[in-house]
This record gives sequence, structure tokens and C-alpha cells, in this order.
Amino acid sequence: MFYALDAIRRRPGRSALTSLGIGLSVGLVVLLLAISAGIQTSATELATASGVDLIAASANTTITTGSVPPIPHAHELATQIPNADPNVAVASPWLVSELVFGNASLWAAANASRVPGDWSPTGSGTVGWIPSENTGIQVPTIYNGTGFTYPGDPHYANGSYDGPFTHEIVLDEGLAAVLGVSVGDLVWASPSQATGPASLPGWYANATAFRVVGVSGPFWLIPSVLLSFLYLSELQSIVGGGTPSTDYASLVLIHLTDPTTASEDQVRLETAFPSLTVITLSEILGAIQQVVNIYRTFGTLIGAIGVVVAALFATTVLLMSVDDRSREIALLRAVGYTRAEVGSLIAQEGVLLSLLGFALGLPIAYFGAYELNRFLLNLIGGLPVGFSFVSFDAGVLLSGIALVLAIGLLASALPAARAMSLPVAEELRAP
Repeated sequence: MFYALDAIRRRPGRSALTSLGIGLSVGLVVLLLAISAGIQTSATELATASGVDLIAASANTTITTGSVPPIPHAHELATQIPNADPNVAVASPWLVSELVFGNASLWAAANASRVPGDWSPTGSGTVGWIPSENTGIQVPTIYNGTGFTYPGDPHYANGSYDGPFTHEIVLDEGLAAVLGVSVGDLVWASPSQATGPASLPGWYANATAFRVVGVSGPFWLIPSVLLSFLYLSELQSIVGGGTPSTDYASLVLIHLTDPTTASEDQVRLETAFPSLTVITLSEILGAIQQVVNIYRTFGTLIGAIGVVVAALFATTVLLMSVDDRSREIALLRAVGYTRAEVGSLIAQEGVLLSLLGFALGLPIAYFGAYELNRFLLNLIGGLPVGFSFVSFDAGVLLSGIALVLAIGLLASALPAARAMSLPVAEELRAP
């Protein structure tokens, strides 16, 4: 190793450039591995912490389905599913839809016919659920306000849909900020968008007014930056499906008492409810893993190109080093060094250059990943606290070390072969 260190020391500029090239390529690969590991780890942790062990959707729905057909008789399923499977602790029907919201300022401007040109109702994802029937399932944290007042779903009224409307709504911080409202204010909601300022009075006349009873944090389970929450029957009454014969929902989220038997519960529920497809948490994580694997493959191809270029560059530099020291290497052979020992000296130099490259590339990858993670977290709203797009775990670091060792050994193979085959007598006689 001392010989390799001395060879690197005598050619500092060339050695530094070689190590930097190796470091940049290895840093790129480590960064790509850290991103795939971070997404996979965060997704697994979030899915496990969500409390959702099974998801029931309409029959023939798959994880990759772009649209989710409605499930009829959703309120009844909340009772029927636990009755069919004693291991089901909670079956919570959710209706996910899009609504358009307007605030009191826009309402006043519309009535006064003084609507600024850039003012219009705001679109938002909306969840209709039964707030008191989500025990064990992770729901958004209420930052301000008391949240929903009444247990159950008052307007549903045991299937009659004759009960009172609560007209209560919870908005996430993003939507509350866009609308400029806080707890206690009114907002108006409609499934349709206003066509222009002149249509706003008619839009408000047909919209439904709600009182804001809570402002929540972001909710990662629904991929929307702007999100609102209503009682299930009240959202149904706006978007359709709020009748005893329909009672639509998009999904039923199921929390199990014992999640270790999820696959058995899946079979039991699909047998009891042929109109439903039941998806397990492991299947959801498997779909996430497939997406990550596609990304990992793409990243590996990019990284492989960089690694090949770095290896070729290191090989060229080591060949030049062998040529520069041909007389010195011949002298080593003359004093008793074997061909294998000479080859090992060149291999040590290649590995050492690669390790120096790793020492340079790892900080570059780490700080690059830190900045990328910060950028993505600021760019993508609705992510929970603790989510990270990158993870420098032991597997990532070991992969980086294995990669630099491979580069060093591969890059030194041809130079070592040349060093071992140098004609000793000719080199010693050369002027």
C-alpha cells in the first residue's frame, strides 16, 4: 500500500482528477440508490402507520386503475363488513370527489358586480366520510377548531336521508389559506365551476353553504394539496348518490384487530361480498415497489454509464502511470518481486484511487440528496412530517463501497497485466 500511496503522491494532479471522476460517478449512483431507498422506506412506514389494513373497492378494481367505480350502499357496508368478519375492527366508507369552493368575499363581490378579473371559485379534492367511525385509521390532525360536532352521519338518518344537515366542513391549511377563511367562516361548495364573473350570482344560488369547524394539517392519504372533509351523506347530496337506493362511496377503508391475518380476511370478505375487490396492504406496497423498481432500473442504467466512463478514465490514467514507471517496475522485478506482486501493487493503486473517489463522492451525494429532498418536500404539498425522499441506510453505503472496489479492480486489470508483462532486461538497458 505504501508503494501505491507514493505513486499517487508523485502525480497529485492526475490522481486528484482521477479520484474526482470516480467520486462523481459513484456519488451519482449512491444518490440514485438513496432516493429509491428513501421512497420505499417512507412509503412502507406511512402505509403501516395509516391503520389501513385492507381497502375494499368495486369489483375488478386494481391498484393501478385510474378511476374507481362507485360502491353502492356504503353506509350499510360499514356494518355488514364487520358482521361478516369478526377480525374487522372498523370499516369506514369514503367518498372522494372534486368540489369547487367560493368564500364570502367573492360572494359579496359577485352581488355587487365588482368581481376582480383574477377572482374565481377554487377547486379542491373532497372527502366524504363518517368522522366518528374512523377509529384506528389515521386521519388529518385538526390544528384549529373543534372539528365535526355530531357522531355518526345525521343527514343519513338510518337510510332515510331525511335527517338534518350539519353544514359543517373541515379544510386543510392549504385550502383555508387560498380561500382566506378561518374557523367559523362560511364557504360555498358546488360540483361545477362558474363560467365567468357574470355567472357567479347563479353559481352561489345553487351552491351549498358550509360553516368551517376545523382547519387541519395536510393529509398524505389523499394526494391533493387542497383538501376538504364533509359528512358522507352531505357530500353525496351535492355530487349525487345521496338516496337510499344509491348511497355511493369510492372506497371502504378497513382496520383489522389482528393485521397479521390480512390475506385470510381478504378471502373471507371477497367471498361474502362478490361485488367488492379487497386489496391488502402488502399488495399496495408491492405496487409501490414495482414503481420504485422501474425507477431503480432507469437510475441503474444512468449510473452504469457513469461507472463505465469512470473505469475507462481510471484505466487510462493507470496505464499512463505504468508507462511512466516502467523502468522502476523492471527494477522491482530484478530485485525479486514476482509478476503477481507487481500486479498487486498496481491493483492497490487502483483501489486506493477509487476509495479516495468514494471519500469525495459520498459528501457530494449526501449534500446533493439533502438539497434534492428539501426541494421536493417544498414542491410537493400534503406530505406528512418525517417523510423523506432519500435514505442513506447501510445497504446504500455498502453498495457504494462495493462499487468503488469494483471500479478499482476493473480499472487496474489491464494496467496490472501490462506491468507484469514488461520486458525486464530491455527496460533496464533503456537510456
